[in-house]
Order: sequence, then structure tokens, then C-alpha cells
Amino acid sequence: MPELNIQIVDAFTTRQFSGNQAAVVVLDAWLAPELMQSIASENNLSETAFVVRNAAGIHEIRWFSPLKEIDFCGHATLASAFVIFAADPALSEIVFEARAVGRLPVRKTGNGLIEMAFPNRAPQPLTEVPEALRRGLSIAPVAYLKNQQAYFAVLADEAAVRQVEPDLERLKSLGPLDVVVTARGDGFDFVSRYFWPANGGVEDPVTGSIHAGLAPYWGAILGKRELLACQASRRSGVLHCRLGEDSVFVSGACVSYLKGRISI
Repeated sequence: MPELNIQIVDAFTTRQFSGNQAAVVVLDAWLAPELMQSIASENNLSETAFVVRNAAGIHEIRWFSPLKEIDFCGHATLASAFVIFAADPALSEIVFEARAVGRLPVRKTGNGLIEMAFPNRAPQPLTEVPEALRRGLSIAPVAYLKNQQAYFAVLADEAAVRQVEPDLERLKSLGPLDVVVTARGDGFDFVSRYFWPANGGVEDPVTGSIHAGLAPYWGAILGKRELLACQASRRSGVLHCRLGEDSVFVSGACVSYLKGRISI
């Protein structure tokens, strides 16, 4: 029976059992999409990343939630880089490539973090707010925006972000877009939570990809190009964000949890 190596990594954290879990499966060649989806559903984590290194040395990457293939996932990219760097300590930079977002350069930083270069996905204000978004959160936002990935609901303060309750059926009707709630932080530049009932589950513990939109938004509001962010889920995670000319750089730490083999 064929076997595949799998690792589970806690991303955007320095402590085990926090941050966001991602499974990473490094392959010699692509599996059938249906099999990759079955593996991701069996893992039942926010994402399972599958990686294949092509002849040009680029690491092609695909991400699957328990429900479907995802266009863009930050924490599983971070976890995949962590796995690849650990396997070859001489490496300091790698490049991932995904169909929906193109190339994603990743490098080790001098402070022990791993930095990913994301496309800038700054959100734009909504001219018309869907009724399901207005009624889908227990606390009324003070502003609404949208980018390619999600609706942004800006709340009054960090306490509101931590306390807000989603109406999952209403938010699910907004698919394929998800919903991120955000506010200025007390000990961080900004905080957020991410709800994605249409694409992955109830609440994502830490969502690296949405910071390609959050960091430009809060950078403009706060007049800063370097920002420290917290995703205030139950597991919580810390993200270091830096604004470039055309890119958003998101950095974080990882902790290994499990190494195993899948029998298929």
C-alpha cells in the first residue's frame, strides 16, 4: 500500500497547541484532486497543503480545506515553508507558485521568523452592503469593505471583535466570499477574526492570506508600514506585517506538532 509523508505544524505561533494547524504533504508528483480533497477532509484541519517541486525549482502548492480547494492560504504556506526549510537547513529562500495568486517568495529572516511576500489585496469600501452581512453579526460594524477574498467588517474596538457572534447561516449565503471582522488593537496595531462557513468551517484560527488586505487597510489608517497583528480566535496567533511597494510581507513563527505517514 503506498504511503505519503505528512507533517502537522502550528503556524503563526511560538507555542504548541496555538496558532493555526496546517497539514503539509510534500509529493513527487500530483495526486488526483479527489484524493487530495479526501485527505484534507480526513485531516479535518483548516487546510492541508500539497507541494510539488517542479523542474525549475519552484514549489507548486495547492491548498484544501475540509470542504473544497482554496485559492489562497497563508498559514499553510508558512507551514509548508517551515517543513521545507527544516528538511534542508542550507536553504534560506524558496518560491511557491499557486494558480490563483502566482508566485509567493518566502525567506528566513534574521529574527527567526519566516517571511512571505503576498500580493497587495487592499479592500475597497462597499457602496451596497448585503443584508446578510448587515444582519450576520451580533455587533454592528462602523464600516464595510471588500476584496477578492472576503467582506471586511470594521468594528469599534478590540472588545467588540472578541465578543461578536456570527450568524453562520446568513454569512454562509455570502459565499464564495468569507467575512473578516477587525478593529484597532489594544496591545497590537490591529486585531481580527475570520468566519468562513461557505468554504471551510465556522472560524479560522489564524488566516495569513487575509492580512494581504488587512495590513494595507490598517497601514493607511494608522500611517504605518510595519504592523503587528493578532488574530483573536480561541487558539490565537501573531502576524508581523510589512508594506512594500506592490507586496504585503507577512511573517510568523511555526512549531512542529506531528510527523507521520498516510496509507492510501
